[in-house]
Amino acid sequence: MTVQTIFEQIQLKKSFLCLGLDPDLEKIPTHLVDSSQEPIFDFCKDIVDHVQHLCVAVKINTAFFEAYGMQGYAALEKLVQYIKSHYPNLFTIADAKRGDIGNTSLRYAKAFFETMPFDAITIAPYMGKDSVEPFLTYKDKYAILLALTSNEGAADFQLKANDKETLYEQVLTKSQTWNNASQLMYVVGATKVEHLAKIRKLVPDSFLLVPGVGVQGGSLEEVFLHGAIKNIGLLVNSSRGILYAGNGENFAEAALDAANELQQQMENLLG
Repeated sequence: MTVQTIFEQIQLKKSFLCLGLDPDLEKIPTHLVDSSQEPIFDFCKDIVDHVQHLCVAVKINTAFFEAYGMQGYAALEKLVQYIKSHYPNLFTIADAKRGDIGNTSLRYAKAFFETMPFDAITIAPYMGKDSVEPFLTYKDKYAILLALTSNEGAADFQLKANDKETLYEQVLTKSQTWNNASQLMYVVGATKVEHLAKIRKLVPDSFLLVPGVGVQGGSLEEVFLHGAIKNIGLLVNSSRGILYAGNGENFAEAALDAANELQQQMENLLG
C-alpha cells in the first residue's frame, strides 16, 4: 500500500483513526469465550467488521496473540488474511516491535510481509541501520520506528540528551539517511505532544503513528494541531477505548459507538 492510498482513505472516510487490536481473553465478553471455538479471532473480526468504515488503519499487537501459543498464532495469521481479503484498503500494522541483526531482521520481514500480508511493522531502532534496512527492501511496505513513545519509561532513554540532542532526535535524524527512508514512519506518543513541533521539523513529510489518545490521556486536538501536515500524516491509534467499550453481547455495537465518536472529532478537525 502506498502513502497516497492512505491519504485517499483519510479523505474518503474523513478519519485518520487506527484501530488497535489487543485481544485479552480475560476481557473478551464471556459469552464469546464460552461459545466460540476461535474467540480471539471472532472477537477481533466482529470489531473490525463494525468499525472498518470509520478507520484507515488497523494495528494488531502481536503479543496479545503470541501469549496464547499456537492458537494465538493461528488467529493472528487468519485475522490479517481476513482483513486484507475483505478490506484491502485498510493499512495493516504488525505491532511487533522487532529489531535485531540484519540476518534475523530479514526473517522477521519475510514473516510479516510475505507469510502474513502486513503493510507495516513497528521496529525498535536501537541496533541501528542494518537492523532496519531489511524491512525497507520490500516495495510499498513500511517500518514504523519507535521514536518517542507514550509510556512513562520513555524518559529513561528517549529524552536523555547527548551533545544537546535527545536520543529520539538522533533516531529521527539518522534514520532519514538510510536507504529507502521514504518507507519509514515513526511512533510518537500523544502524551508527548509538546515535542511534536520539533519532531515535525526533523521529519516533515513522514507519517506518525500516535498512540496514547483516550485512556492514556493524550489530546486528539493537540496532536492534530502540532502534528498534521498536507497529507495529514497521522494515524491516531485507539485500542482499549474501542475494544472494551462494552463487555456484553452488544460489544461490537459499543465499539462502533466509541469509534464513531472519535471519527466525528477527526472529521471536525479535518474541516
